[in-house]
Amino acid sequence: MKSSIGRRDFNKLAVAALGGLVAGTRVADAADSKKKDTTKPLLLQEPHVCRGLNPNCKGEAKGKKHDCAGQSNCATAADHTCGGANDCAGLGGCGETPGENTCKGKGGCAVPFVHDAGWDKARKAFEKAMDKEKKKYGPAPKKA
Repeated sequence: MKSSIGRRDFNKLAVAALGGLVAGTRVADAADSKKKDTTKPLLLQEPHVCRGLNPNCKGEAKGKKHDCAGQSNCATAADHTCGGANDCAGLGGCGETPGENTCKGKGGCAVPFVHDAGWDKARKAFEKAMDKEKKKYGPAPKKA
């Protein structure tokens, strides 16, 4: 069976498809930039990267209720398994500033955290930021 699409028609369709991909990428990038405001403390914004780092009181984290800021049992950020796979600012799991990376793909490692040292560092930074903003928070839950 012979195709009725000629070379010129194919080129037009290919250009249209490429244009759609470019437009979709720009929309996705705009959505990512709205996830976190990089001018404010990243650890005090949702979504958060690990247990005990939730900035909001009385909410849910993946179906588990918590009564106060700093008491969630798990991350609300999308899980990812390696460095650079985070989908927006503040969602990388370790490195020098866990939970405070400046943009998509700049995270140091997985979420939820797999290294206790990264979580300890992030929790200390979270508490310092909460204190600076004069916000209340509770004790972090124990690691499951």
